[in-house]
Amino acid sequence: QVQLVESGGGLVQAGGSLRLSCAASGRTFSRYAMAWFRQAPGKEREFVATISSSGKSTSYADSVKGRFTISRDNAKNTLSLQMNNLRPEDTAVFYCGLSTWSGCCYRTLGDYAYWGQGTQVTVSP
Repeated sequence: QVQLVESGGGLVQAGGSLRLSCAASGRTFSRYAMAWFRQAPGKEREFVATISSSGKSTSYADSVKGRFTISRDNAKNTLSLQMNNLRPEDTAVFYCGLSTWSGCCYRTLGDYAYWGQGTQVTVSP
């Protein structure tokens, strides 16, 4: 049974920072690519960032490139997303996903078999 548990969301002012974490269990974490997606109210879940199983390759949505950094610690089974210079349009529920693939860079929902419950990020103007 795979479990992904996100944490680190909250309320922050525009220009601020947050660091999201995703703790994984129940599967060999280090073998698979992972990603962050987000879903704003009334919108579809969208890709944010992805990282290969080794952590050597990453890819970002254009809207977050240069502001967000995805990383992973395979020894601790943890995925992270450092978010800087947050904007009101970043407000969403953020989800981590575990892929069935090991490489990079998978940007579609269908590439991820497992999801966490999500963590809310709210950015005020």
